[in-house]
Amino acid sequence: MKKDKTAEKEVKVEENEEVKTISIDEVQEEIQEPVVEKKEELSELEKTKVELADAKDKYLRLYSEFENYRRRTAKEKLELIQTGTEGLITALIPIIDDFERAQKSNEEDADLKSVQEGMNLIANKFNSTLVQKGLKVMESKQGIDFDPELHEAITQIPAPTKKLKGKVVDVVEKGYFLGDKVVRFAKVVTGN
Repeated sequence: MKKDKTAEKEVKVEENEEVKTISIDEVQEEIQEPVVEKKEELSELEKTKVELADAKDKYLRLYSEFENYRRRTAKEKLELIQTGTEGLITALIPIIDDFERAQKSNEEDADLKSVQEGMNLIANKFNSTLVQKGLKVMESKQGIDFDPELHEAITQIPAPTKKLKGKVVDVVEKGYFLGDKVVRFAKVVTGN
C-alpha cells in the first residue's frame, strides 16, 4: 500500500521559540473539529429559529382568537341590551293603547269621575307592569336616617325638631330599585 506523499510531509511551526513538527493529518483533524462544532451550533441556531417561529405562530393565533372573542362578546352584549329593552317595550304597549282609549273617551264624555277612574286604572296597570319587570319603590319617608347610598340631598333646612337633625325631612322624588340596584336615588331634603 502506497502512502500519500502529503501525509508524510511534516510542517514546522514555531511555538514560543520552540520548533514543533506537526503532520498534515494532524492539521486536517484540527481543521475538521471546528467544522463539526459549527454544524452543531448551526443546528442549535436553526432549532431556536424554528421554536421562535412556532412561538410567533401560536401568539398570532391566540391574539386572533382573543380579538374574535372580544368582538363576539361585544356583539352579544349589544344584542342582549336590545332584546332586554324589547321585553319592556312590548309590556308597555298595552298601556299606550289604554291612554289612547282614555283620550278618545275624554273627547266624547266630559264626566270627571269616569276620567279619574280611567286614569287610575291605567296608572295601576302601568305600576304593576313595572313591578313585574323588577322595579321597586324605595322606602323613603320623613324621619329616616339620610343614607348617601340611597338618597340625594337637594337641600338642607333647619330641622323642625331635634329628632330630625341629620335625617330626612321631606321626600321630593321617590327613589327606585331595579332588582337590587339603585336606578334612581330618592331626592330628599335633610334637616341640619
